[in-house]
Amino acid sequence: MTGRSLRRFSFWLFAVIGLYFLVTFVQVVVAGRQEVTPAADAVVVMGAAQYDGRPSPQLEGRLATAIELWRQQTPQYFIVTGGQQEGDRFTEAETSMNVAVESGVPESSILFEDQGTTTWESLQGVAELVERYEISSVVIVTDPYHAMRASLIARRSGINVVGVAPVQHSVVSGLTSVRRHLVETAGVAVGRIIGFEQISGRG
Repeated sequence: MTGRSLRRFSFWLFAVIGLYFLVTFVQVVVAGRQEVTPAADAVVVMGAAQYDGRPSPQLEGRLATAIELWRQQTPQYFIVTGGQQEGDRFTEAETSMNVAVESGVPESSILFEDQGTTTWESLQGVAELVERYEISSVVIVTDPYHAMRASLIARRSGINVVGVAPVQHSVVSGLTSVRRHLVETAGVAVGRIIGFEQISGRG
């Protein structure tokens, strides 16, 4: 291959890669701006930090969105997720369950996955619950930047995701939101190629 041919090849290679990441970025942004949430058998709340049994502002936002969705549609199940970090006394799922019960969600309707510490791990646990309880469809509740990756991982785990309910007034905003969207774009772009289990992190 001549020097000119190599330069041409390199140009087109970087152009294709750049276009792929640009398209993925647009998909990540669009996924986080869904306005219509279809009815489903279960609503799945993705975990986020908790502080000694109290939800962080980010988790509180996800729970508020999920509880409002529950009141509007009354799905059969309310699934909470998230394990505990080193030194924690409570899991994210336990904290979410307590908030949901206090907000009127019947404890008998709540299922929880309390082992996962990454998006991938949590959704593997949700996939087991979906199979065990014969849940035919779910809606995922998470922050806008996280919507695309969470839904893709869920679908690849065998979960029938009919929609995502992004948190409307997420505490993750401004430059932090931009950075998170860029990180998620890279995660989605690479995860589609090598597998999300290889790169999955917290959401």
